[in-house]
Amino acid sequence: MLRMDSIDSLLRVARAYAAAEGVDLSTASWRALGDTKKLAAMEQGADIQVRRFQRTMVWFSDNWPAEAEWPEGIERPVQQVTS
Repeated sequence: MLRMDSIDSLLRVARAYAAAEGVDLSTASWRALGDTKKLAAMEQGADIQVRRFQRTMVWFSDNWPAEAEWPEGIERPVQQVTS
């Protein structure tokens, strides 16, 4: 299993999601974080709070395109079931 820091993992997931959906990273950032610039800022070295990171990874997992593969080496959060 690949070991990466959390921000690198989140950015890999976000880029894979954006590619699978055919959208820019800013669109993926808006969908997952409600902020078009957050993922780009993280690429430039910005940080993210732990709880926000966790919520964002769960959001990507819950909204992952069915035909796309989750990035290898990154643990996928368990999908949240909503009733």
